[in-house]
Amino acid sequence: MLCLGIESTAHTFGVGIVDENCRVLSNKKAVYVPPSGGIVPREAFLHHTSKAPEVLLSSLKEAGIDIGDIDVFSFSRGPGLGPCLRAGAVLTRFLSLKTGKPIIGVNHCVAHIEIGKKLSGASDPVVLYVSGGNTQVLAFVDGRYRTFGETLDVGVGNALDMFARECGLQHPGGPKIERLAENGKYVKLPYTVKGMCLSFSGIITEALRLYRSGVRLEDLCFSLQETLFAMLTEVTERALAHTGKNEVLLTGGVAANKRLREMLRIMCEERGADFYTVPHEFAGDNGAMIAWTGILAFTSGISEKVEDTKINPRWRTDEVDITWIQPSTNL
Repeated sequence: MLCLGIESTAHTFGVGIVDENCRVLSNKKAVYVPPSGGIVPREAFLHHTSKAPEVLLSSLKEAGIDIGDIDVFSFSRGPGLGPCLRAGAVLTRFLSLKTGKPIIGVNHCVAHIEIGKKLSGASDPVVLYVSGGNTQVLAFVDGRYRTFGETLDVGVGNALDMFARECGLQHPGGPKIERLAENGKYVKLPYTVKGMCLSFSGIITEALRLYRSGVRLEDLCFSLQETLFAMLTEVTERALAHTGKNEVLLTGGVAANKRLREMLRIMCEERGADFYTVPHEFAGDNGAMIAWTGILAFTSGISEKVEDTKINPRWRTDEVDITWIQPSTNL
C-alpha cells in the first residue's frame, strides 16, 4: 500500500510517499521564508499553491511511480493556519477525485508523534512535542494522546523565532540561536512553570530588554536555551513520574536542537527511562509523516468522503481518536 501525504500547516509545503511498512519513498518540500517579520498566512498560501505542482511531481519522480499507483491520499487537516491548510486540502481532494482513491485528513500533531515513534522505535512513550506553534507533553491513555502539560501562550519554536527576529537573525531563528549559544554564558532569566504548563512570552520580553541594554547576544542565546529547555525537561519528567511509563519521545521541529536532546537524555538516564528522538530529517514539518499517519488511520478502518474533509485550524491533539492503538488502562 502506498500513501501520498501533503503537509501545509504553516511555512512548509511538503509531499511524502510512504508504504505500509513506513518505508519512505520520497519526502520533498518547499519552505516559505517571510521577507520580514513572521508568517503572513495569505503570502504563505500563495507560496504553497505556486510550489505545489513542482513539489508533487518531484516527489512522484523520486519515488519512481505515477499518481495512479497511489492507494490512499492524506493531508494535514489541522491545526494550522487556515489559508495554508486549504492549499493542501484542495490539492488532495483534487487528486482523490481524479484517481478515485480514498482520502484521509489527519491531525498534524499526531503525525509528528507517529512518525517519531515508528522511526525511533519507541512503543509507549511520554511525548514532548515541540514545534513553532505547538508545545505539549502527551501520553497515550484510553484511546487518545492525553495532554499532561502545554504552553499557555506561544510555542517554544515561535518564542525562539520571535527573539531571533527582534535581534536581526534570519528566519528560522532556532538554528541560529543554537549556534550562537555555543559561545555564551548564563544570564538569569525568568523561569515560568505553572503547574504542568509553561509560559514563554514573558521570558522573551525580558531577554529582549537585556539585549537592548547591551547584554551579549551569545549570552542571551545560551541562557534562553538553558532556561526554556530546563522548563520543558521538568514538565516532561513530572509527566513520566505520573504516568509510570518508561520511555520519552522528543518530536517536532525543535527536536532537532542538540542541547534539548542532551538535557532530556540526562533526565531519562537518571530516572532509568529510555530516551528516543525523531530522526533529524523528520523533525520539521514534512509530507512523509502525514502519509504514514494516513496509512495508520486508513488501515484501522477510518474512511472519509471528500465533502467531509473540512479543515480544522484549531484541532487539538487530545481530540483525536487513535483507532490504530489498543486502548491502555486508566492511570
